[in-house]
Amino acid sequence: MAKQQAERMITMKDTVGYALGDAGGQLTFGLVGVFLTMFYTDVLGITPAQIAVLMFAARLWDAINDPMWGAAVDRLKPSRHGRFRQWVWRGSFPLAASAVLMFMNPGFGNAGNLVWAYITYIAYGMSYTVVNISYGSLASVISPLERDRSSLSVARSAGAGFGALPGAVLLPLFVFSTNAEGMKELDSGKLLTAVAILAGLSLIVFFAFFRMTKERVAPEAEQKPELRKTFRALLRNRPFIMLCVASMLLIGVQMYVSPLNSYLFKDYFRQPNMITLYSVFTYAPMALLLPFLGKLAGRFGKKELCAAGLAFGSLAFAAAYFIHTANVYVYLGFCFLSGIGLTFLIMEVWALVTDVIDYQGLLSGQREEGTAYALFSFTRKLGQTAAGSGSAAVLGFIGYDGKLAVQSARAISGMYTAATLVPAIAMGIMFLVLTFGYPLNKARLRDMHAQMEAKGMAAGKVKVVD
Repeated sequence: MAKQQAERMITMKDTVGYALGDAGGQLTFGLVGVFLTMFYTDVLGITPAQIAVLMFAARLWDAINDPMWGAAVDRLKPSRHGRFRQWVWRGSFPLAASAVLMFMNPGFGNAGNLVWAYITYIAYGMSYTVVNISYGSLASVISPLERDRSSLSVARSAGAGFGALPGAVLLPLFVFSTNAEGMKELDSGKLLTAVAILAGLSLIVFFAFFRMTKERVAPEAEQKPELRKTFRALLRNRPFIMLCVASMLLIGVQMYVSPLNSYLFKDYFRQPNMITLYSVFTYAPMALLLPFLGKLAGRFGKKELCAAGLAFGSLAFAAAYFIHTANVYVYLGFCFLSGIGLTFLIMEVWALVTDVIDYQGLLSGQREEGTAYALFSFTRKLGQTAAGSGSAAVLGFIGYDGKLAVQSARAISGMYTAATLVPAIAMGIMFLVLTFGYPLNKARLRDMHAQMEAKGMAAGKVKVVD
C-alpha cells in the first residue's frame, strides 16, 4: 500500500480530461444558479411561490429517477469504453438541448409558461442525472489510489469553477438592457443566444473529456448489487450520511447565494453588472489556493482542512450581516473572505465521496459506485431544491415584485439580510457536521486503507479498458 500511495496511476491527460467533464456540465448548470429564478420571475411572469412548488415537484421525481439510474449504471454491461464514460457523453446531448429550451420564452401566457417551465426544468434535471451520476461515479474507477483521487477531486472542482465562469462572469455584462425608466432589466433574447452558445460549447468540452479519460478499475464480473440491500447499508454508513448532509448544505449555500446576489446587485446596490466582480471575488480564492491544496490536505487532513475553512467562512458571512454595508466594494471583500472558507470543501468534496464509497466497499465487500453516488447526488439535489425554493420563498416573503422597476425598501433591505445571515448559519452547521459527525479524519483514513489492503481491496482489479 505504501508503494502504491507513493506512485501515481493517472496522467496529466486524465486529470485535465476529468476536469473538462464538470466544466462541460457547469457551462449550462451554472446558468441555472445565476439566472433561472430571475428568468422565471422577470420574463415568464412566474411567481416565487410557483417556483418553489416547481422545484419541489422536480425533486419528488428525482427521488425516483436518481436511484433508478444509479442502479441501472451499476448493472448495465460495460462497453469497450467502460461503465461510466459512455453515459456522460451520450447524456450531454439532451442536457444541452434541454438547457436551451429551459431559457426560451414560449409566450404561452401565465399558465402556459408555467407548464413549459415544468416540462423543460424536469427534462433538464433528468438529463443532468444521467450525466452527473455517471461522471461522479467515474473517479473511483479511474484510479484506486487516494492520492490520485484527491487530485481528481481538485481537478473536478477547478473544472466546475472554470465552467461556471462564462455564466457567472461574462453573461452579466451582456444580458441586461436598459428599459424606458432607465433601469437595467434582464433581456431574454440576449440570454437565450448566450445559453445556446454555451450549450453548443458544452458538447465540444464533453467530447474532449470522453477522449482524454480512461477507466482502469474493472468491476467484479459476478457483482450484482441489490438496490434495497445497498440502500439499507448506505443508510447505516455514518461517514456517508454525514457527508451527504454537509454536501447538501454546501451546494445549497452555493445555489442560494447566487440568485440572491443577482437581485442584490440589481436592486440593493443598483449595479447589476457588478455581479461579474462578485463572481470573480468568489472564485478567486479557488484559483489562489489551488497550487497549495494538495499539500495542505496531506499535512492536516481533508476533513480537518474543510472544517476549518467552514468556520472561517461562517464568520465572514456573519460579519457582513452585522456591518450591513451599503458599499459594494466592502461587500465584495466579504464575498472574497467567505469564498476562502468555502473553497476547501468545494475542492475536496469529491475526494471525500470516494473515501466514503471505499468505506462502504469495506463494509459490504462490493463496489457499488453508481448506486452510492446516485443517493449522494439526490441529497445534493435536495440542497439545490432547498436553495431554489428557499430563495424564491425569501423573495416572496420580503415582498419582491418582478413587475416593479424599483422595489420597496422592505424588499431591498431583506435581500441583504437573506444573502448574508442564512449562509452564515448554514456554514456554521456544516462545520459542526464535519467536526463532530464525520469520523473519517486523517488517522481513521490511514487505518481504513490498511484494512482494505489486508482484505485485498486496496487496488481492486486494475485494467485499462480503452
